[in-house]
Amino acid sequence: VVLSLLVMGLNLTAAAAPPDAGPKKPAAKNIIVMISDGWAYNHLDAVSYYEYGKDARQIYNRFPFQFAMSTYMADSPVAPNYYCGWGYDPALAWSDFEYVNTCFTDSAAAATTMSTGVLTYKGAIGVDLDEEPLKHALELAEEKGKATGVVTSVEWTHATPAGHVAHNVLRDNYAEIGQEMVYESAADVIMGAGHPWYGHDGQPLDEPNTFKYVGGETTWDDLVAGIAGGDAYGDGVDDPWTLIQTRAEFQALMEGPTPQRVLGTAQVYQTLQQSRGGDEFADPYVVPLIDSVPTLEEMTKAALNILDDDPDGLFLMIEGGAVDWASHGNGSGRMIEEAIDFERSVEAVVDWVKANSNWGETLLIVTADHETGYLTGPGSNPTWEPIVNNGAGVLPGMEWHSDSHTNHLVPLSAKGDAARMFRCYADEFDPVHGRYADNTELAMVVFWAMDP
Repeated sequence: VVLSLLVMGLNLTAAAAPPDAGPKKPAAKNIIVMISDGWAYNHLDAVSYYEYGKDARQIYNRFPFQFAMSTYMADSPVAPNYYCGWGYDPALAWSDFEYVNTCFTDSAAAATTMSTGVLTYKGAIGVDLDEEPLKHALELAEEKGKATGVVTSVEWTHATPAGHVAHNVLRDNYAEIGQEMVYESAADVIMGAGHPWYGHDGQPLDEPNTFKYVGGETTWDDLVAGIAGGDAYGDGVDDPWTLIQTRAEFQALMEGPTPQRVLGTAQVYQTLQQSRGGDEFADPYVVPLIDSVPTLEEMTKAALNILDDDPDGLFLMIEGGAVDWASHGNGSGRMIEEAIDFERSVEAVVDWVKANSNWGETLLIVTADHETGYLTGPGSNPTWEPIVNNGAGVLPGMEWHSDSHTNHLVPLSAKGDAARMFRCYADEFDPVHGRYADNTELAMVVFWAMDP
């Protein structure tokens, strides 16, 4: 009957329309995106062999949704003999060893794309090709009433956390980015490194390093004084941050009551651990870790404990940022250390879901922004040899072919009922890694999960 009425060009009356069911229920109340910067399939193998003596033993390898993801940006660098307009070409990736050394992204463009769903240019922080601001998933989450935050093992104004909160034409404008994050964003948690008064080994300094990683000297002074922070909750009243710095302060927030807004700046300069002194090419943990700074796992637990008081749910981005730093330096041992710290953070999130939520209302995505270092097994080029398993606790056989980023696909693992949407988006095929999505589609899933 309805079809006949439509064919005849008649309008159905309002009375015949289905009743208004009200706002659509979001597919996920809680959304947690975890990004291991610079990490791809061979990094995972190397870490699993070192930890477990077997492959694919990390917790995210057991998630029900397993795909790959492409990571190119809108203006990939022009390279002789290669056309980057297609972004990622599976045929070239596995027929020409040099191809993935071209057409790659940087972390700012990649983070912006994963956060907004829009491809952009190198160095862009939350802006499009015309340098116009884009809406972050974190900002949509704020509109939905959710508590929000970003956590990283590098400076909290660095490309990936900034690329989920701020808007700036250039990632290197750290002080401007920090000021926006502190005074203009509505985020509830920001945590990372970048302390101006501590060195790479967590030692106090007589004279400060640059204040740019914390928004400039005035911003830092306001944070210390407890007066930094704009009107985050739209009630016309400023909402200042609670600044925490010591490891004990981070650990204290892992359970129990918390302040409403927390900005954690660990007492170390650029990274929690990767930039510490000693032999950067030593095997994992030969150089003792700095014990005065929190781990990424501890930051993660603290952030979740702060954010989970909101009845509307939460959005949290967690970055293992120094996997990238170690891979740039081809430091196999420190790459493994950083990846293990990231893995412990993923385990902490899974434990939080089990204790405080469920997989029907929580979406967890674990991925990378790009591959760094062109990591392979020994004897590669022109072929691709596998990482060599030398047993648990022994550095695997591995070989680096770059000190930069590559255009390799990266893993994407997801868990939660809303993660089923990746089946729709992962519609391209790679001969080695199978079905893959692109990084714009990660954002599409996240936006859909909050606003079906």
